[in-house]
Amino acid sequence: MSAVEATLAELGLTLPDVVPPLAAYQPAVQSGVYVYTAGQLPMVEGKLPVTGKVGAEVTPEEAKELARTCALNALAAVKSVAGDLDRIARVVKVVGFVASASDFTGQPGVINGASELLAEVLGDKGVHARSAVGVAVLPLDAPVEVEIQVELTQA
Repeated sequence: MSAVEATLAELGLTLPDVVPPLAAYQPAVQSGVYVYTAGQLPMVEGKLPVTGKVGAEVTPEEAKELARTCALNALAAVKSVAGDLDRIARVVKVVGFVASASDFTGQPGVINGASELLAEVLGDKGVHARSAVGVAVLPLDAPVEVEIQVELTQA
């Protein structure tokens, strides 16, 4: 077990299986020392635990937890191409999308779920640049979607 996966276990978390693509793309690709993930939905065992807009059908607190799930799914996608999460030198960028009710403006707080998880699991290597964007709708009516970009150490 890698040190990162041991940290996940200490937090009571398990790295999930990679979420299969919903269309014509790969969950993650590596270019040089960087891994770019596709947008990761908060899928749990192949299903969305909740759907709808944040600020309407989904509370900000629920959405923050869903963003954590997205980050876990993103780490699984990174591992699928990097082979070992201990190769992560740092998380460079996180982009989070929040399907928002028209009056909801708390997107940064929602995406903190992903950012905080990455920092808990990776320490200083998990601190990153970030965008948190409100959108009208996401695939499958998901409330949240997160993509990450990481730099790897040399193999």
